[in-house]
Amino acid sequence: MANTFSQIYLQFVFAVKNRQSLIPKEHKEELHKYVTGLVQNRKAKMLAVHCMPDHTHLFVGFKPVISISDFVKEIKVESNEFINSKKWTNQKFSWQEGYGVFSDSHSHINLVIKYVIGQEEHHSKRTFRSEYQEFLRKFEIQYEENFSFDFFD
Repeated sequence: MANTFSQIYLQFVFAVKNRQSLIPKEHKEELHKYVTGLVQNRKAKMLAVHCMPDHTHLFVGFKPVISISDFVKEIKVESNEFINSKKWTNQKFSWQEGYGVFSDSHSHINLVIKYVIGQEEHHSKRTFRSEYQEFLRKFEIQYEENFSFDFFD
């Protein structure tokens, strides 16, 4: 019986609703571990994760056992419930609708991992808006500004 073989590397980017800084730095590592478990439960391999206070990057070795939209929806719903159950914020936490997903080749794995892990330093020089718009340009994705994330910077 033949097996299915794949080599799919995806970087997901999604934002906190209203771009509020609701992911506390002191709980970031716990959230990274939880999200890694969610990714692994879906037969994917977490290559890098970084949760900024207002957005998140996941870089995964993706297995085509689930659709991309179902994958990211489940990650967002379950991590949303986790954050609310921990009561890390004084208000209800939720992710903004939508997400970005960008594919990379095997030869770029180390560069993307370094990029995702270096988010703190990266955002000391650049806003999330400019970063996200650069992704859209780099990957030649046509978009209308009013259908992108809500940016408040």
